Amino acid sequence: MTGPASAATTGHTGGPEDLGYDAVLLTGFGGPEAPDEVMPFLRTVTRGRGVPEERLVEVSHHYQALGGMSPINAQNRALRAALEEELAARGLPLTVLWGNRNSAPWLTDVVDAAQTDGHTRLLGLATSAYSSYSSCRQYREDFGTALTDSGLVGQVRIDKVRPYFDQPGFLDPFVDGAAAAVQAALAGGLAADELQLLFTTHSIPAAMADSSGSATTGDDRPGGAYVAQHLAASEHVAARVTEQTGAVVDWRLVYQSRSGPPQVRWLEPDICEVIADLSTERRGVVVVPIGFVSDHVEVIWDLDHEAADAAADRGLFFWRVPTPGTDPRFVASLADLIAERVGRGLPREAVLDLPRRPPNCPPGCCANLRAAKPTTAGQDSAQDWADTGVAASALAASGILHASSA
Repeated sequence: MTGPASAATTGHTGGPEDLGYDAVLLTGFGGPEAPDEVMPFLRTVTRGRGVPEERLVEVSHHYQALGGMSPINAQNRALRAALEEELAARGLPLTVLWGNRNSAPWLTDVVDAAQTDGHTRLLGLATSAYSSYSSCRQYREDFGTALTDSGLVGQVRIDKVRPYFDQPGFLDPFVDGAAAAVQAALAGGLAADELQLLFTTHSIPAAMADSSGSATTGDDRPGGAYVAQHLAASEHVAARVTEQTGAVVDWRLVYQSRSGPPQVRWLEPDICEVIADLSTERRGVVVVPIGFVSDHVEVIWDLDHEAADAAADRGLFFWRVPTPGTDPRFVASLADLIAERVGRGLPREAVLDLPRRPPNCPPGCCANLRAAKPTTAGQDSAQDWADTGVAASALAASGILHASSA
């Protein structure tokens, strides 16, 4: 089922104002909001991943240097308010809820409270734009866990907005920010061939990248959908920067914020290593955090401190482009995708030359390479519940279907 949630699955009778969903569920990664929350948060994030304690202590210093908290929750509060206002302005009276994977407000608690308040058909919206296990499927697993832990399988349905890496409202803020940085560099006396554009995103294990996406959408290639989507987005932004500035600036995709055991291969090259190894002909670097929605710790610390320091060591001018955050174009683009799902808007035109992602993730999409966990919002999500003992009727009532009936 790819359209608005069916009233038959949740007991709603529908009506002239029925939108198919009762609320939007903005879903974030989470973050600490006080110094004593930092280490418990990091242990929650890395549980079962073999990350050494000394690495967690090292990362905790980044948070402590920023006041012992992450700005991500404040940013999501602002995004939630902006999105709810935008939807209301369009005549879409959908409550926007907010829950996190790794910190309060915990997603299970939010779903439980939503059901108590009469919100039983939820449209999930992850604060991550790309396809991979950690940036898409794991959120679908979070929805499955929330239904299981709250005992609401069969009573609540949670679908999910598709990845939005290809939407103009996500990409245009990067275009404008990068163009402004290039123009400032040129005005400061640098030539275009003395600049380097670095598009950066979160590194993930190479095996996770290779399995991102689905063969049914043409993603079965080295690096999978994750790398292909980032390359396409970066190429688009770089081309638009040239259109706006008239300058052709060399660009490349780099990675940051690696974690996990050292013996596991992750995507490379690392941004700081790239900056350190830049040709002596380069005098400036413009960093575009193309993989990130907001300026959270991994942007503020890893880029504004570590990457900036690497550039300073080389005597390079350094510019870091802002993320979309609550840019009205980004908020409007998210609202467009929601309107599309509730049948109040036409499908948004993607600006990248990649296949459009389907409303529900295709079979085998962004596989969990460790073990299958219950998910929602996939064309084959019911298969992930095979060993749970949950009745097929309860799964169907929550919109969790087999590929043959999706």
